[in-house]
This record gives sequence, C-alpha cells and structure tokens, in this order.
Amino acid sequence: MTGMKYDVIVLGAGAAGLMAAATAGQAGARVLLLDHADKAGKKILISGGGRCNFTNMGVEADCFLSENPHFSKSALARYTQWDFLALVDRYGIDWHEKTLGQLFCDGSARQVVAMLLEECGSGRVEIRLSTEIGEIGHGDGLFRVAGASAEQLVIATGGPSIPKMGASGVAYQIARRFGLTVVPPRPALVPMTLGPDAQAFREISGVSSRVTAEAGGAAFSEAALFTHRGLSGPAILQVSSYWTPGSPIVLRVIENAEEILRDARRRSPRSRLRSVLNDHLPNRLAEVLSARIGLETEMGNSSDKDLERVAADLQHLTFYPTGTEGFAKAEVTAGGISTEALSSRTMEAKTVPGLYAIGEAVDVTGWLGGYNFQWAWSSGWAAGKAVSERHDRPLRP
Repeated sequence: MTGMKYDVIVLGAGAAGLMAAATAGQAGARVLLLDHADKAGKKILISGGGRCNFTNMGVEADCFLSENPHFSKSALARYTQWDFLALVDRYGIDWHEKTLGQLFCDGSARQVVAMLLEECGSGRVEIRLSTEIGEIGHGDGLFRVAGASAEQLVIATGGPSIPKMGASGVAYQIARRFGLTVVPPRPALVPMTLGPDAQAFREISGVSSRVTAEAGGAAFSEAALFTHRGLSGPAILQVSSYWTPGSPIVLRVIENAEEILRDARRRSPRSRLRSVLNDHLPNRLAEVLSARIGLETEMGNSSDKDLERVAADLQHLTFYPTGTEGFAKAEVTAGGISTEALSSRTMEAKTVPGLYAIGEAVDVTGWLGGYNFQWAWSSGWAAGKAVSERHDRPLRP
C-alpha cells in the first residue's frame, strides 16, 4: 500500500480520530486512519471504569475551558450529545444515566469502540495500526505520512495525559512544524498533592465526603477524596482544571454550617463539636476538623462568635496544593493547539489549507463526566464533514 493517495489522512485512532474518519468516509472521501498503538480506541476502552462515560445530557459550551470560550459552540451545536446518543441507540447499545447527566454503557466500553470501527467500515476507511507517523512531508498540495499522501491531514493524536496508554505530545510537534501556536499544555482533571502542613488530612487517606470545592472562580459540588498524597475525587478533579500554582483550593465541607451549629447548641447543649460533626461528616474527617478548629467548650457554652468562627472554618477549609499528580494521573490535557489558529466550524488551520486539528489536541477541555468525549465526537464530526466537502466529489457507489 506504500505510495497510495487518499483524500484525507487522519492521525490517531482515538475517539476524535475514529469519528472524523467515519464521517469523512461515509461522505465519500478516501480515508486512511493511522495510529502507533496496536488497538483503536485505547482510552475509550479504559474510560468510565470500562463502561465509557460517552457523553453527558447537560453538554453546553460553558462546560469547556479554552482561551477562546466561544470556540466550541459551533461544533457542539452541529453535532450534539443527542446525535451521538441516537448513534448509540441505533447500534442497540444499552446505557444508563448516572449522577449529573453522565451516560454510561450498561455493558462494556468495547461496544463503543466496535460501533466506531463499524462506522469506519461503512465508510471504507483504511485503518493501519502499529504504524509510526515519522516525518510529515508537505509540498505540491499534498501531505505525506508513512508512505501515503493526501490533500488533507487531520491531527487527532490527543494530548500527553495517561502516557502509559501511549499518549504523547506529538500533536504539538506537528502543529509547530506547520507554524501553529500551542497553548502550554497542563494536566487537567487530575488529583492534587498537599504538603506537610496538611499531614493530618493525608493521614485519613480513603475518606470521602461530599463538598463544594472552589478554585479559580469555579465551584463544583461533588465528592472529595482524601489520599495519602493529597486530594482527589470528582469535586477536586473538576476544580483542578481551573487551579493555578500558588492559588488555594477551598472546600465547603458542610452547607448551612452556622444554622446547623446553632440548632445543635439549642437541641444538645451538652454536646461537643466532634459529635456534631459526626452527624454530618465521616468520623475520621470530623475528628481531624474538630482538632483543627479547636473549639473546646460544650455547644451550650459556645458564644455566637465561637459558632461564627467554626462555621467559617467549615465553609472555607483552605488548602494550598504543592502541585498535581501530573499527566500520569490526569484524565485529560488542558491547553493544546490554539483555537486562534483554527476555524471553529471546520477545525481547519487558517494558515495551512488542508490541515485540521480535533479532540484533545486542541485547546478545549471539558468537565469531568462525558464532556471531553462529546468534544471528540463533535469536533471529529465537524472535521470529517469539512474534509469530505472540500472537494465536490460524488459519493462512491
């Protein structure tokens, strides 16, 4: 197959790449899909505990981070979560909704990969796995990769999160090769590390509690998990995308804390803070917090000022993380190929006709809960449509 000419070469057989290839192929384009991995959709297979949180019912552009917060609107509006859900239903894949609109397969993530591969098959997409990209040539209106050439090239190689799955920053190398700007990548949806000043909380590793976590102007009400290294759990992963080094993460561990404390003083004046916290928090967390707050008197002997101070501590439990657990533990990568370099409708590079970038490779990062998969589906569909429409070709028989 060396020297074969295609209409489009897609680099990366992950979520975005599979969607782009299938969409373009079914519209009549001759598509070659390349990946260095030995299997397609490796990240899909491990997502959602093996059940793939494939989208979210609440997808909106406000659920995505980017230097241009408007960039994702076009693709998300043109290929929505309902469009992907219709595809899932068409293949008879059973699914269920978990908390906060998250949709999972009842069975296995393998069903989603199989569906996407069948979609590629319907578009006569040629898939080459275990193939190194190597140097990319460009001249005479053609991109040349791995012995093949095409008028159009789609970068869908993702970001460097989860390197054990073979993830790398090759997308950024390709982008820079063609003069595109890259927003510095950083780990997102990632656990945070804490220093010695938070040793008491690191010692309650495994304790989880619902909180409202705040960082960088964003707030999420979900579970936080205390670990031997620091903080994790959905609420922490969410705010990690907004956190910047040197800034705090603030936890509201009890809602309406002052009202609860005043009620306890009235109803159980002989009780102490530890027992009150035990009614609302896991025991080990209650123990650490009561020791930290240091209210020694019985509730009945605590003044309004005492209760206000305690409530403030419970509503503003502040940590200054020493960092994150890095790309090895990050679910996705924030930053990436600058949206300023791309068309929001087609994902095509403004200065390099025929070059496209989609999915995690681009500076668009979603919340935890299926949002990043939806960006992969939407951006992949947008690019797939665009490459198939670039030339006025009839559909193949």
